[in-house]
Amino acid sequence: MNGAQAREDFFAMSKPQGERSIFLRASRDIETVKRHGRRVSTALFNLLTYRMNDAPSRVGIIVGRRFGNAVRRNRAKRVFRALVRQCHQDLIPGQALLIFPKREALTQAHGDLMRMLEMSLRRVHLIRPRSD
Repeated sequence: MNGAQAREDFFAMSKPQGERSIFLRASRDIETVKRHGRRVSTALFNLLTYRMNDAPSRVGIIVGRRFGNAVRRNRAKRVFRALVRQCHQDLIPGQALLIFPKREALTQAHGDLMRMLEMSLRRVHLIRPRSD
């Protein structure tokens, strides 16, 4: 599959509704981001970004079995979903992001994780500056 075909397939993703619209869930969309995305690595997570269209940005959270047992994996997903909800309104539109948490993330405070996520998103120019 060439790059143009991948983009065309990515644009064809289903129209999400409600709050779930901020999360990537279709395996086809996740595979496209994995295959063509740009990687940013931190001590607490890896981030893959992929430009899609002008729709609101969407984020997927991937936690593999190597992370730990089901309790730890689900906790990591809950923590990162909360982070995404908190910063989603500041994301520039048209991006697909995948977050791969690392085990060390569960030992960090919520504020530290939020700062690390915002810093990573700023580094790749995917977040609007806050007007505080």
